[in-house]
Amino acid sequence: MKERLEKAIKEALGELGLPGGEFSLEHPKELEHGDYMTNVALIVAKQENKNPIELAGTIAENLKVQNIESLEKIEVAGPGFINFTLKREVFVKSLLDAQDPEWGNTEVYKGQKILVEHSSPNLFKPFHIGHLMNNTIGEALYRLAKSSGAQATPISFPSDISLGVAKAIYILLEKYGEVLEGNDTSVLIFGDAYVEGTKRYEEDESIHSRVKEIADNLYGAVESPEFKLFQQCKTTNMLYFASTVAGLGSHFDSYIFESEAGIDGKKIVLENTPKVFTESEGAVVYIPEEGSKLHTAVFINGQGNPTYEAKDIGLLDLKFSRYQPDISITVTDNQQTSHFQVVVDAAGKINPAWQNNSVHRSHGRMSFKGAKMSSRLGNVPLVEDILSTVSEEVKEKNPDVSEEVAKQVSIAAIKFAILRTQAGKDINFDPETSLSFEGDSGPYLQYTAVRAGALIEKGKALNISPSPESPVTGTETLERLVARFLEVVERAQREWAPHYIVTYLLELAQEFNSWYGQGKIVDEGDVSGTAYRLYVASSVRQSLINGLWVLGIETPERM
Repeated sequence: MKERLEKAIKEALGELGLPGGEFSLEHPKELEHGDYMTNVALIVAKQENKNPIELAGTIAENLKVQNIESLEKIEVAGPGFINFTLKREVFVKSLLDAQDPEWGNTEVYKGQKILVEHSSPNLFKPFHIGHLMNNTIGEALYRLAKSSGAQATPISFPSDISLGVAKAIYILLEKYGEVLEGNDTSVLIFGDAYVEGTKRYEEDESIHSRVKEIADNLYGAVESPEFKLFQQCKTTNMLYFASTVAGLGSHFDSYIFESEAGIDGKKIVLENTPKVFTESEGAVVYIPEEGSKLHTAVFINGQGNPTYEAKDIGLLDLKFSRYQPDISITVTDNQQTSHFQVVVDAAGKINPAWQNNSVHRSHGRMSFKGAKMSSRLGNVPLVEDILSTVSEEVKEKNPDVSEEVAKQVSIAAIKFAILRTQAGKDINFDPETSLSFEGDSGPYLQYTAVRAGALIEKGKALNISPSPESPVTGTETLERLVARFLEVVERAQREWAPHYIVTYLLELAQEFNSWYGQGKIVDEGDVSGTAYRLYVASSVRQSLINGLWVLGIETPERM
């Protein structure tokens, strides 16, 4: 309908001899102002030095003459806006679409290949809050891609080799020897070794040569005690990583490891020196064009090893050679934004597709409000500690919930808090609001979907099934909101912005719960009216379930 209105407006401008150009056609903030609103008269009036209200009236009259199907009325409002109200039959028809479990799937990227890289951990660090934020956003972007008609592939880029890893291996060899026992505790041991190795390296220059020797053996895959221990650590960490992300509702089709990207990246950098890169004091650097706001970066260090920048060049090469993506999305912490910009700028001079087809999405940091959570979780909390603490909060507030539902609610609360914020912003997780079944929260949306399902079950017990046959009054606002779901999903897909779906789901849930409290929905004495109201409730439920799925949130059967 939006496309038809846009076309009609352009035709009206042509017939009236008025200039075209950019104009907006959006939903008004208030539903009583109609279903769509355009500022076209304001834009054209400024260009033509005309009165915007009078011009809006002229354009509106031309649009009325076009007899646009499904349009109930056209009105001029405010300083020159034109409002459009659709016939109710448009929305009643949308309710039928919303009964489909596939409701919300689009063809925005039909036939395209989309690669989503996220949750790329350092394999010698336990999965912490930063990884959780990255995973939440990355999973939502993957699901947006999957629901857009694209061939979507989620991958991860684990950091398995670096000087930091060599420092950790040095400590592990010193403490435990060549073989570790007890995989249950290995991940925490690795993390401790990473921290201790970094500190020892800073304080004791005498170990520098040995650590660098270990790094060379790891980079070169040289058969040695350190490489053998490294392989054991890598296997243990990958099992831990896969299990952790699975618990969050994610999976990966494949991995590209930093070790292989480093080899590839170093080769590419050397092949493109001096064409793209420059030798400088024994290293190889990238110097952005004069006037650029980007910084100069080292791609191969003085020891001849690839830096993170070179590894990311190798990563781009491996991504595009293996998957040929039309769009390659990368999710990182916002502190890596400038790094990513430099890498992509250099990459574009080697292969323009690496730059033109790359999309970067970032996230901020999460803190915890409330002394209880903050003190228990510390500065860099691990995912298992976060989920355990939040789950305990859920059970304290709702003693009757099962362990499974408590976990689903906990994940919903955390993911919702992350995804409701625009990309790159910091987040403060407040258990009082984030875990509430009433208000702006993930559990609130879950509870609303469950409440809608309970109505349908209540109708079923009375042998009343949802039916579109006899529309009743009082459901018009919900009908209009349900109809907008597909449009919201499409916008989120085009802009890679899940927060649009969050905002929409909250508005839908709030309207449903307001309607729920206003009168009797299941009425044994009004079978046809009940059947239609259940039809609306079913549409709301499916929209909530499907919208939550895109956000990576499960909907429990009961709460």
